[in-house]
Amino acid sequence: MAPHNIRWGIMATGGIAETFTRDLLIDSKARGACDVTHTVVAAASSSSKSRAEKFLADLGVPAPCAAYGSYEELVADANVDVVYVATPHSHHFQNAMLALEAGKNVLCEKAFTVNAPQAKILCETAKKKNLFLMEAVWTRYFPLSVQVRELIQKGAIGEVLRVTADNSFGDDVEEKWGTQHRMVNKDLAGGCLLDLGIYSLTWVFQILYHTLPRAQRKPPTAISAHLSLYHLTGADEATTILLSFPTSTPSNSPHPGQSQAVAMTNLRIATDPDEERSSGPSIRIQGTKGEIQVIGPAFRPEKYRVIPKKGEGDVEEVECPFPGNGHGMYWEADEVARCIRDGKLESETLPWEESIVIMETMDEVRRQGNLTYPEKIESTVYPLQL
Repeated sequence: MAPHNIRWGIMATGGIAETFTRDLLIDSKARGACDVTHTVVAAASSSSKSRAEKFLADLGVPAPCAAYGSYEELVADANVDVVYVATPHSHHFQNAMLALEAGKNVLCEKAFTVNAPQAKILCETAKKKNLFLMEAVWTRYFPLSVQVRELIQKGAIGEVLRVTADNSFGDDVEEKWGTQHRMVNKDLAGGCLLDLGIYSLTWVFQILYHTLPRAQRKPPTAISAHLSLYHLTGADEATTILLSFPTSTPSNSPHPGQSQAVAMTNLRIATDPDEERSSGPSIRIQGTKGEIQVIGPAFRPEKYRVIPKKGEGDVEEVECPFPGNGHGMYWEADEVARCIRDGKLESETLPWEESIVIMETMDEVRRQGNLTYPEKIESTVYPLQL
């Protein structure tokens, strides 16, 4: 049987759209995906058609491929099966709604939306229109992440009682970001929580929440957050979150007690200052029989280490390369292709309900840290001109 081909429309032409599109162009057989293929059939820039044309030319996207100067034209293209929304998070709700209302399946970059009420409306709309929708948390689809989740479900380190996760960049914030850059601009939902902290929370949730059977998953029973706000814009530049979950994993037992997690992100200090991971793992998953350490940036780790309790086995280190010299975004694209092929509306690896619970967690973090965004980008009104 021929592999199932999915035709992509790329909404926006920034750096993340470039990285994703490059991965789509890599032969899927290079990563052992023989059942699906990808074709880029359209791209759109909100500023001009010429910018979309340059985007496609720079990446060497094979013809025929349409270039558009508006997102409305992109979602109206009958050749597009699924729209990849790669705009700033401030615009995700409006842009994803535009695609869904046009009858298109959607892969929307993380953070899914600015707040949970927006995320709920996206999911309700997709369900009503019988369309596929997924938040593009690419890290979840790495073979490394899959293997770590399976180890935990098998009880390889016993009952997991604590996860610490950090995703921080050591930048000179004033010099590098100023006030207008999307990382710190509140008009674009800037700040480290929605952009970087989502990865720390992803590790917390995929270990302490997702590894349980769906009927047993319970949101955090307690959340405590500390935020430091950037003096020039008021966006968060450092956020630390403490979370408690009601049971341990994988047995879903309230004994020996609740699981706890620390999720951290910071713009001024780095998880690893020299980028060679000399400062240790970015993720530590600690159980009653040992620990799993995830090594490399939280968003793109390259190996993990399983450390049993003393005298109970050898330390095992597993390398997880990126085939075809890719960035690693192709694995989430493959998931989208398979779900659409199989008639699924959501991915079991990141179901709508879980994306919403994580957005609710970030809403509570922002509430505690008094971090608000302009009313128009927090709005659930659609359509709304931003």
